[in-house]
Amino acid sequence: MATKSKIQNPKSKIKYTLPQLMVAAAAREVVDNEVVFVGMRLPLLGFLLAKSTHAPNAIGVYELGIIRDTVAPEPILTMGDLPNLSRAQWLADTADLMGLLQQGIVDVSFIGGAQVDRFGNLNTSYIGSLDKIETRLPGSGGACDLASLAKRHIIIMTHQKRRFVPKVDYITSAGYGDGAGWRERVGLPRGGPSTVITTLGILKFDPDTKEMVLASTHPGVTVQQVLDNTGWPLRVAPEVNETPLPTEAELAMLQKFDPEGFWTGA
Repeated sequence: MATKSKIQNPKSKIKYTLPQLMVAAAAREVVDNEVVFVGMRLPLLGFLLAKSTHAPNAIGVYELGIIRDTVAPEPILTMGDLPNLSRAQWLADTADLMGLLQQGIVDVSFIGGAQVDRFGNLNTSYIGSLDKIETRLPGSGGACDLASLAKRHIIIMTHQKRRFVPKVDYITSAGYGDGAGWRERVGLPRGGPSTVITTLGILKFDPDTKEMVLASTHPGVTVQQVLDNTGWPLRVAPEVNETPLPTEAELAMLQKFDPEGFWTGA
């Protein structure tokens, strides 16, 4: 499935792109009144969409040191664009915001990675082994802090077999380690991944085993396609739903936030 082509569901007249579908799915994960650590690209738009629809009281915390309780007055491509600083509630620095994480104030964050495994562990450090590194990746940045200290985090990734692996080559950002009870054993007081939004579908985590489970497929995607693009025998929910389409109102809002289609265009 192309990520930038316009899609029209045969059951609907609504035309949308795959990134728009993923942004809408991300927005629906945000609950009103939550403190959201906002990432770049699709997560940034997901927060803006949630803030402008069902979660008007959500607070946006941006890694550069910006806290906003309103939407930026003009479209922004990155968290550091000048409109995002205008009338912000707090202009601080990254260290201050990491302090909020340590205090347990952040409800939800968004994270991506090069690899993810069945328990939601993410790798952004290297592919291979310490003895033989095949590819050097960007590293953690603040992702390890977000995965360790937010009350929950949401993973957004391209769904490919080389990315969805049985065991990541290195745990940069902790999921559930080797399963239930791992976070508690290693001293992580809260949190863990709640949802994985991919280019093929949406996955959740079994509350007992903490293993990833396929919950929905995007329109036009089959369960078998998801299984074929996953590097382990992925568990499938008893009833796999179809990911809800973005509404016309949501698409209109995204057009306002990303008028040139820089992140979500065809």
